[in-house]
Amino acid sequence: MKATELRQKDVAGIETEIKALQKAHFGLRMQKATQQLGNTNTLRATRRDIARAKTILAEKQAAK
Repeated sequence: MKATELRQKDVAGIETEIKALQKAHFGLRMQKATQQLGNTNTLRATRRDIARAKTILAEKQAAK
């Protein structure tokens, strides 16, 4: 998800997005552990998406 899309969401929307990304990342880690993950680059992408969402969430909370 792009930063511009995240910035349009409210705090609750960003928190739900973070939870969904963390759940997806866990699933990808389990697939990697069981040798079912073909493209390991998706792990890096989801990890960065989580970091991006957390950064924008912190910015919004600090602006209050």
